[in-house]
Amino acid sequence: MRKEIYITDYNCVTPLGMNVASNWEALLQGRSGIGLYKIMENQDAFYASIINSEKLEEEFNKNFSDQDFTRLEKMFLLCLKPLVEKHNITDETAFILSTTKGNISLLKNQSALPEGVYLSNLAQKIADFFGFTTKPIVVSNACVSGVMAIAVAKNMIQAGKYKDAFVIAGDEISEFVISGFNSFQAIGTTPCKPYDKSRDGINIGEATAAAYVTSELTENEKFRFKVLGDSAINDANHISGPSRTGDGLYASIRNAMTEAKVSAEQIDFISAHGTATLYNDEMEAIAFNRMELQHVPLNSMKAFYGHCLGASGLLESIISMESALHDTLIPSKNFEEPGISQSLHIIKENQPAEINYILKTASGFGGCNAAIVLEKC
Repeated sequence: MRKEIYITDYNCVTPLGMNVASNWEALLQGRSGIGLYKIMENQDAFYASIINSEKLEEEFNKNFSDQDFTRLEKMFLLCLKPLVEKHNITDETAFILSTTKGNISLLKNQSALPEGVYLSNLAQKIADFFGFTTKPIVVSNACVSGVMAIAVAKNMIQAGKYKDAFVIAGDEISEFVISGFNSFQAIGTTPCKPYDKSRDGINIGEATAAAYVTSELTENEKFRFKVLGDSAINDANHISGPSRTGDGLYASIRNAMTEAKVSAEQIDFISAHGTATLYNDEMEAIAFNRMELQHVPLNSMKAFYGHCLGASGLLESIISMESALHDTLIPSKNFEEPGISQSLHIIKENQPAEINYILKTASGFGGCNAAIVLEKC
């Protein structure tokens, strides 16, 4: 019999707050972290979701004395510290880090490649600080990384490699990231509007998120969510464009729900990727309809947080679990008029709901797609 895997604790550091409680309160009030920022000297200000650096430093100084860390590393340390303080690290504890770019900002004005820019070195530095003894695992698969990190933890524990795992995900806004998305002409000129007729592109965001995953429950958990099923499929369609038929996402959802033994009728809520780009939103609508999930309440958190790259999947999973704990659906902010060819039940306002089964999806560059199914216990 396969081990049952649970998420029993989590945390996040975002532009909306330095912990889950402050983030949840901001979301209930409809507050967004997105605003106009000027990041590059030769470029106009653009809409993004950025953590206030002064607040970040203030919070970091309250908790840590060592300052030999990059801005992203400080975000990681602040996010993971509350979990490490509550759960024991043993020789059978995994440390899994999800990121797409890591310390990419270290490359600026450098003639040689800094050691800190390697993702393995970033993961080892964080692991060493907290005293992890197992070799860190890095998950870096474009924008599905955060969802896949949960799946990696689940599968590693079920395989008997570890007894529990700390999963942490994060990315920060940098000139490199902005230049990359600009080259695809994917950055929106307004606050993003996932699935809306007038959407014109993404807003980049930054955040860190962390979760504790285990197969061994105690009486101290305030909550528990079972990770029932997972899947990741690459549609091999294009280096940056999703499959027009949603094949990869459809297969990922189908496989995850099959493993979870959950039908479309049982899913209470979908936390979708929803980047507010023309092809992504359309592809998702097709895939959800193919799975007969078009009537399930759905949202995208991108208009609250922006697209946080490697952090998105884990952060949005955490907010989904908070929704279930509070029996409250959060709207897909800025959505007004459908701009997709197939219908979806997109949430427009805060509303009460009993949420037991959650489907979380993600898609990314290179044709990657991922899905997990969570159950509130």
